[in-house]
Amino acid sequence: MALTTANVAAELESASKVGDPAADTLVSDLIDNEEVDGVNQLFRTIGTLGPGQDLSQLPERLAQFLHEAQAPPPDWSEADIAAAEGFFGHHHGEASMLQGTVGLIGTYLSPTGAYTLRSTGRLGGVNGPGRRLSQSSRLFLGMGKAGALRDGTLAATVTKVRLVHASVRQLHKKSGEWDYATWGEPVSQKYTTGAACIFSTQILQGMKNLGLHVSADDAHGFICAWHYIDHYLGTLEKWLLPKNAGQVESLWNQERDKEWKKTDDGVFMTAQAVKFYRDLLKPGTSDAYLALTRVALTDKYADMAGLPRSPLDLAGQPLAAGHGLVSNTAGGLFGGAAKKTVGINPYKDAIGVASKAFNEIENYALTHGQDDQPQMHQELHDDR
Repeated sequence: MALTTANVAAELESASKVGDPAADTLVSDLIDNEEVDGVNQLFRTIGTLGPGQDLSQLPERLAQFLHEAQAPPPDWSEADIAAAEGFFGHHHGEASMLQGTVGLIGTYLSPTGAYTLRSTGRLGGVNGPGRRLSQSSRLFLGMGKAGALRDGTLAATVTKVRLVHASVRQLHKKSGEWDYATWGEPVSQKYTTGAACIFSTQILQGMKNLGLHVSADDAHGFICAWHYIDHYLGTLEKWLLPKNAGQVESLWNQERDKEWKKTDDGVFMTAQAVKFYRDLLKPGTSDAYLALTRVALTDKYADMAGLPRSPLDLAGQPLAAGHGLVSNTAGGLFGGAAKKTVGINPYKDAIGVASKAFNEIENYALTHGQDDQPQMHQELHDDR
C-alpha cells in the first residue's frame, strides 16, 4: 500500500520497528568475523559496483548481496530517469549545496537520528562534520552526474551507505546500549523514509524560500531521484516515497512537526557543522552562507537546530521573500542592504560561490584527509 496522508502516521510507526534484514544479516556476519576493515578497503578501492562489475574477489555472501541489491525499483522507467536528469541539468549546484546544509541539518532535527549519528562518533570526533560531509558529498555530487542513474554508479554509492546503516544497527544491537522501547530500530525504515523527505521535498521548499523557481517537471524529477535512492537504501516498496512531488510535500508537511524537535544532540551537531563551514569560508562569506541556510530552512527550524543568526538575516528574509528570485538569475538576493551590512555581494559569495563554493567544500572534504567513502564500524564508538 502506497504512503498517503491518511495512512502515513500508522505506516511510519510500523516502519520505526523495521531495519533491513538482508543487509543486517550480512553485516552482523562481517562484524562477527572481523571483516569490516576489508569491506572498508573495498569501498576505498572500487570506484563502482555497477552492472557487470567483477564481484568474484569478494566473499560469496557479500557478492550475492551486492548482486541482488543491483535490481532497480519495481516501477522504475526511462521517463523517471529523464525527469531526474532534467532537474539536475537545471539545478544540480543549488540542490547539492542545500542538501549539504539544509538537508544535513534537517537530519539533526530528528531526535532519534541525531542520537544515532552522535553515538557512533561519526560527527563527534576530531574530524567533526567533515567526515559526514565527505561521505554525503559522494552522493550529493554524484547523483547529478551524467549517466549516474543509468550506469549503476549512483546505485553503488547508495548501496555502500545501506551497508553503513546496517553496521550502525548491528553495533547498537551488540552494544546493549540502544533503548528499543523508546527509539525503535536504529536507522529504521522510518528514518530512511524521513531522510528521503528531508533531502527531497524539504530541499524543494528551501529553494522556494530562496525564490529559486523550480518547474513542476523538475520538481517531479527530483522526487523521482529520491524514490530511486530510497529504494537502494533498502526501503521496502510500501514505504518508498511516491513519485509525485505534491504528494510527498503533503506527507512531509503533515508529519514534519511530529518528527522535528530541538535536542542537545541536534544542536551539538549543528554547531560542529557551522564551525566546519566557517573554518573553510572567509568571514564575510560565512555570514552570507549562514543567512542563506537560515532563509532556506526558515527561522522556525533554524532556531530549533541552534543555527546562529547573522547580520544578513534581517536583510535577507524580506528581500528573498518579497522580490523572489528566478532560477539562475538570482542576483538580487539580499541586495545592496546586505552589502552595506557586511561589505560583500551576497549573490557572488552566497549563491554564486555558495553553489560553487559549497561544491568546492565538498570536494575538499573528499580529497583532504577526510574519508572519501562511506565507512562501516567494527565497534560502536570507534570514530573512524
